[in-house]
Amino acid sequence: MGIKPDHWIRKMCIENKMIEPFVEKQTTNGAISYGVSSYGYDIRVSNEFKVFTDVFNTVVDPKSFDEKSFVTIVDDVCIIPPNSFALARTVEYFRIPRSTVTVCVGKSTYARCGIIVNVTPFEPEWEGHVTLEISNTTPLPARIYANEGIAQVLFFEGDEECEISYADKKGKYQNQTGITLPRMKD
Repeated sequence: MGIKPDHWIRKMCIENKMIEPFVEKQTTNGAISYGVSSYGYDIRVSNEFKVFTDVFNTVVDPKSFDEKSFVTIVDDVCIIPPNSFALARTVEYFRIPRSTVTVCVGKSTYARCGIIVNVTPFEPEWEGHVTLEISNTTPLPARIYANEGIAQVLFFEGDEECEISYADKKGKYQNQTGITLPRMKD
């Protein structure tokens, strides 16, 4: 298994529509960078955020998630309160090949500001918009910019295809669009 370079990412995106919309080279233009990098792809955060709140005094329960746990914000900027958390999604839609798995890590620009981005691996044959977990670990409000880079996806290709893919096991987050909340499998 090995990490895949920029030319592999471009080829997979052009031939298999692995990432849509696809930005063929790293782009900045006064923004936090996004697009193809040397060994990965810098993803963008969309303009929809679900910021956690304690206004309704609910309990966060992954087996029975209460939508009153957050407020929805649609804007070019999201302010995450101190020591708080938001869910968002990527601008990009992914189709992961059967022989590939990814790891996603937050961009250093945000990490240096105490903003931690958590994303679970994209399993072989998983498809959808990525739900992003964004934590503000600081005692100050933190600003997140929509349609700009938030994290980097690294692609690892196996020497052979997996026996059972995410699509084969009918994963509960397959084909997700929008911000997908925690759910239990039926």
